[in-house]
Amino acid sequence: MSGLHVHRAERADVLVGALADVLRTPLADPFAAELVAVPARGVERWLTQRLSHHLGARSGAGVCANVHFPSPAALVTTAVAAGSNADGTDDPWATDRLIWTLLGVLDECAGETWCAVLTQHLQRTEGSTSRRMIAAQHLSSLFAAYAEQRPSMLREWAVGADSDGAGGAVPADLSWQPQLWRRLRARVGVHSPAERIDAACAALGDEPERVDLPQRMSLFGPTRLTSGQVAVIAALAVHRDVHLWLPHPSAVQWQRLAETAAVAGRRSSWSADSHSHRLLASLGRDSREMQHLLAGAASIGGSANSTDQYHRLPDGEPTTLLGRVQHGVRTDTAAPGQPLRDGVDGRPLLAADDRSLQVHACHGQARQVEVLREVLLGLLADDPSLEPRDVLVMCPDIETYAPLVSATFGLAPTDDAATAAIGHPGHDLRVRLADRSLRQTNPLLGTLARLLDLADGRLTASQVVDLAAQPPVRRRFGFDDDDLERLRGWVGAAGVRWGLDAAHRAPFHMDGVAQNTWVAGLDRLLLGVCMAEDPGEPRWVGLALPLDDVDSGDVDLAGRVAELVDRLEDTVGALAGTQSLASWLAALSGAVDALTAVGAADEWQLHQLRSELAEVAEAAGELVGTAELALSDVRALLADRLAGRPTRANFRTGNLTMCSMVPMRSVPHRVICLLGLDDGVFPRTVGVDGDDVLARDPLVGERDRRSEDRQLLLDAVLAAQEHLVVVYTGADERTNSPRPPAVPLGEILDVVDATVRTHDQRPAREQVVVRHPLQPFDARNFEPGALSGIGAFSFDRAALAGA
Repeated sequence: MSGLHVHRAERADVLVGALADVLRTPLADPFAAELVAVPARGVERWLTQRLSHHLGARSGAGVCANVHFPSPAALVTTAVAAGSNADGTDDPWATDRLIWTLLGVLDECAGETWCAVLTQHLQRTEGSTSRRMIAAQHLSSLFAAYAEQRPSMLREWAVGADSDGAGGAVPADLSWQPQLWRRLRARVGVHSPAERIDAACAALGDEPERVDLPQRMSLFGPTRLTSGQVAVIAALAVHRDVHLWLPHPSAVQWQRLAETAAVAGRRSSWSADSHSHRLLASLGRDSREMQHLLAGAASIGGSANSTDQYHRLPDGEPTTLLGRVQHGVRTDTAAPGQPLRDGVDGRPLLAADDRSLQVHACHGQARQVEVLREVLLGLLADDPSLEPRDVLVMCPDIETYAPLVSATFGLAPTDDAATAAIGHPGHDLRVRLADRSLRQTNPLLGTLARLLDLADGRLTASQVVDLAAQPPVRRRFGFDDDDLERLRGWVGAAGVRWGLDAAHRAPFHMDGVAQNTWVAGLDRLLLGVCMAEDPGEPRWVGLALPLDDVDSGDVDLAGRVAELVDRLEDTVGALAGTQSLASWLAALSGAVDALTAVGAADEWQLHQLRSELAEVAEAAGELVGTAELALSDVRALLADRLAGRPTRANFRTGNLTMCSMVPMRSVPHRVICLLGLDDGVFPRTVGVDGDDVLARDPLVGERDRRSEDRQLLLDAVLAAQEHLVVVYTGADERTNSPRPPAVPLGEILDVVDATVRTHDQRPAREQVVVRHPLQPFDARNFEPGALSGIGAFSFDRAALAGA
């Protein structure tokens, strides 16, 4: 039955069973794949595992096969390309390809009056290209956001109107953007995606066979859809059975909003004032705005076949603090709050042993990870049925915390038997770090990124020694731990500070000073190999004094160090000046070949590196041999490619998963931990982009990163089934001065105070928030009941010995 069928539930696991019921009915074509669009790879992994429990002859006996899981954006792109007869696999409007077209347009428009502001920003002096690539990347991202968030504006620009797509004019200081976009469109030569949406939607309604998609499809778990995506989904639903599965915080909220009229402008929207529960109002804007967009789709309420179905959670009276907070959100019921004088306190009593919602205030990031480890061990010890796979740890800044997690949870292998014998029991936990950046997961790409940072830098002693310690570089030059320690000693003894030689110091206006450079240090080292220092009188060779700390057995190591510095000098020379992209890619590939080596088991690292460089060349097209770039341009070009890209295999492996906030959003777990919810870090402190037309007067449904982070927090609160653990920096690790929690966390604590009372009439947050001592060997960590619960908090045997 064609139509758009909206399914809602407060928790995603309730929706899985209903989705399985839909999938049990086979498609007309027995070989056709089911299509279920998912917002993230982590959701895909969880969904396939849960579906396999539902689709078998009996519970837990099935498989999930022949199901395709694209992203909603990929599904919409495919549909628009097919509906407009465009080539979806080679779109010149793709962001990575548009950058190169924009570079040509920027050069072409540099001298024109309307482009004076942009030209001044680019600082176009003779031979300068320092800002071209960064500006092209920024503008490419802006135009892509316009096409996705407000396609009506680009359609108006295409016909010559300089309007903002919402009935107003483009701000005067941004009046160059419509003209630049029209010049870009003329150079590209094909309609932009924003122009193709209306025609594609009409074609999909009239000729559904244009797009090769199954008769039935689902979109599972989106918490934000753009107006363009909603329009395409509605067009697909004219002749297809389209199911939209939404984890939504409150059925009461949905019904209340359904009875109100939507407004276009975000500043005019009063939806936040229409709710009783504080968290729904402050954290749930994304879910409210998506409902308004869905209500505006033509197929919602406009087709007899369209449905809106609510899937209810199993009934049950909440008995824990977490359950009561969740119940208040789901029913949109305001917390009772503290009574007036002589009034009756209607709040239930918070049990002394209720640890369903825990907040831990710590001294700094490293201490946060230590406290999290102890909390997890305590939960696992208290409940034998709890397994690592039942625990999810999410962190807004996973790259900052990943090294601390590796050290604290003992993820790095060790050959030291003594260390392993006294290791922390937390080292036995199976922990998996997911969605990290490529430069962290692939050591070759990490070394490449390090070389890009070093190429125009000072080449300090510590930077070069750190480069030598990278696994691919160690393998290439045969450095072991003793060699690296020896190298550090030589560098200090030889007085190496920074710079390859005097010429390398020229950009820093010290070209006449050769002392304390790498060449001067190598001269001393190699002379020390050949001759010993005379204890009676120094034996100078020119300006070099032989290094005395070189033994006869160090000859081979000294040669390898000299070879490293020599090859590094060649690499720095190759990564300089202005070159074509092809020359840059060849220089980068040559630098990796000269300075690194991988074993047979790690050949995938080299393949991935070459694949990334090849994709950069492919995106540039004909400009690969002609576009002139500086080192800063190349560094900016590769930055996004070295960022995190989650893969399906990183999630739900049976281990305790640690990831950023997005990949596993709304996925239920028995225990959900939020690490690093510090003030100033969460929500993201993203300033308003002065070049963004949309940011001047945003419309309902357009992306706002701070609202997105708040929605992520609300999703996490509702996805926790038994325990929610929040860890943040509550005191400065140097001065011990108190630091406030992140504002959304403070709002949750306010709700806690208003929801329950304590037996001694203290604010409930004083029982929920645990303020930890600075050091893990503080005696309070081992005193029963001193921090939380009835037993000792810490499981650290080594810290106990020092307490």
